[in-house]
Amino acid sequence: MAQPNPLTTPPPGADTQLVPGHVEHAEAHSGAFPPFETSGFLSQLIWLALAFGLLYYLMDKVALPRIQAILHARAERLRADLDQAQAMKAEADAAGIAYETALRDAQGKARDIAQTTRNELAAEADAKRKALETELNAKLATAEATIRARTGAAMGNVRSIAGEAASAIVERLTGQAPDSATLDRALDATAH
Repeated sequence: MAQPNPLTTPPPGADTQLVPGHVEHAEAHSGAFPPFETSGFLSQLIWLALAFGLLYYLMDKVALPRIQAILHARAERLRADLDQAQAMKAEADAAGIAYETALRDAQGKARDIAQTTRNELAAEADAKRKALETELNAKLATAEATIRARTGAAMGNVRSIAGEAASAIVERLTGQAPDSATLDRALDATAH
């Protein structure tokens, strides 16, 4: 017989009434745990085998092929993406090399153009400088010739001015004008 459950059985001397339906319910639960009862063990094994077989069949024919197809599609997509990324990387590397080559070529051309421009500007400036020097030398020669001519003319005038001044000084000091031969001799003596 089953032991009384202390949680559901009232203590002795408690004021309780038994309900007629409760007695039947309590007696129905007095046996062992239903899955462990040996009387229904064979039917439970049969249902277990049928449920396992049905589950195995559904997994084998429906769920696993879908999962396998999904995994295969994912692997193919990953492989395609990796191949595409590798191709893009190769293209990017080739574009980078082409860019570097184009940049080096452009820098070389820029240096050549700059050097050519510098050389042209230097040649042009040198030509202008030489033309200006030639022009200035010609003007300088003309100016020197003019200065010499004017100096010569001035020196010629200096002799006559000096003669007139000396004649005026002698006349003032002595009261009479000197003769021109004496004046010319005195001027010649001072010039040397």
